Amino acid sequence: MPNVYRALGDSTRRRILRMLKEGSKTQKEIVEAFDISQPAIKKHLSILLEEKIISESMNGKYRIYSINLNMLQIASQEMLQFIGELLDDRLLSLKNYVEEGAFSDEED
Repeated sequence: MPNVYRALGDSTRRRILRMLKEGSKTQKEIVEAFDISQPAIKKHLSILLEEKIISESMNGKYRIYSINLNMLQIASQEMLQFIGELLDDRLLSLKNYVEEGAFSDEED
């Protein structure tokens, strides 16, 4: 499973993904869209590659980056499940708190 929080936890990586949403890009095109160094962009791309959120292919001497839609969908479902579980836990805690408060009001 990809670590979606690691992949999306940085605004530069989110911006790279927004670019790739429009279509595959070369590393040069990605670098030119930012005011940071090529090595810094390469580090962000490496993280996205490690988490399999993007894929890389070669076209001659050019590296081409694309969104890995299948893995992004898996990561999205995983995150939604996690958030749902958190909400379920919080709602259960709220329900218990309200019910306990209601019973203590009846005892007075």
